[in-house]
Amino acid sequence: MSHIAMVGIPAVSHVLPSLEVIRELVSRGHRVTYANDPAVGELITGTGAELVPCTSVLPVADNDWPDDPIAAMSLFLNDAMQALPQLRAAYDRDPADLYLYDIGAYAARALAEAQGRPLVQLSPTYVAWKGYDEEVAAHLRQLPGADVYRATFEEWLAGSGASTTDVDTFSGVPERALALIPRAMQPNADRVDAERVTFVGPCFGPAREQDGWVRPAGAEKVLLISLGSAYTRQPEFYRQCLAAFGGLAGWHVVLQIGKYVDAAELGAIPANVEVHSWVPQRAILEQADAFVTHAGMGGCGEGLLAGVPMIAVPQGAEQFVNADRLVELGVARRLDTADATAPALRAALLELVADAEVARRSARLRADARAEGGTTRAADLIEQALT
Repeated sequence: MSHIAMVGIPAVSHVLPSLEVIRELVSRGHRVTYANDPAVGELITGTGAELVPCTSVLPVADNDWPDDPIAAMSLFLNDAMQALPQLRAAYDRDPADLYLYDIGAYAARALAEAQGRPLVQLSPTYVAWKGYDEEVAAHLRQLPGADVYRATFEEWLAGSGASTTDVDTFSGVPERALALIPRAMQPNADRVDAERVTFVGPCFGPAREQDGWVRPAGAEKVLLISLGSAYTRQPEFYRQCLAAFGGLAGWHVVLQIGKYVDAAELGAIPANVEVHSWVPQRAILEQADAFVTHAGMGGCGEGLLAGVPMIAVPQGAEQFVNADRLVELGVARRLDTADATAPALRAALLELVADAEVARRSARLRADARAEGGTTRAADLIEQALT
């Protein structure tokens, strides 16, 4: 039995993608510890892993992220700086045989390098490609505040015990990474270093009874609407969805509104619509015929894995790139929030489900995503890294 340690951040969209991998490693007999903020402790301990409390200063509780990219990057660096002493307190006396870490958990790489232990990154989103530095990162380095950010990062690295002291190398793709997304969602996938990165696709376990959802007997078609876990303060958008799909013949609609909106704000709920603050998204998608999504990477992966056409309504971060990628793949329509009126939403849905080419491409991408191996392959590769 090996000691495998996962180090993450408490953003739900970063925790959920790898939970089934953690559960699988525990089921194989490994001792798995998971360092993260207690705010997500129940998600972690539910896998059988041991929670190692590591408080975070990231603004995940209220989703108050700055629009400025340098300010956002600084938040992750500040979090790593305060997390590293906590990780050392736990793992210097109980080192892991292998460290796994989320892309936002920089301190894990510093810890593993200081201890001379192997390291595997678990990425819940796309990874850098050959040319990324010139095409993307170089532009970030020109932004106001970038010089101060890099100087702070360099100073921290120098005293962190990490063997990698170059900022770009340290924050880039490590020697080994597993991308927990469909390869189809990766920009410039042909330029990703296959020696370092393996696409294993979305990682799920067998459906469990508590995750079930029963499709109503009279529903000819099912539509799921969800803006994920973070960008859900959109009562007007939900009202537009109710106007678009409420009473639509043959359709049953499941609307997830998140924790920031009260269903009472939406007015009268049509008879063919059920409204919830949280739903078992994957269970519903497996029975759904279409999906309105914010195009977060988790939602994109689940949509592709289920083979359903999508209406992408991006809200922030990489979701705009993801939405465009879904359109390029031929399985989605993109509507920005301001354009997501009831007539536009209804027209997009009816066009999508009537398009035979969309159905064909959705089926092919579904097969491709499932062939990437998911949870079992990810666990196999992690065990290989132990040897």
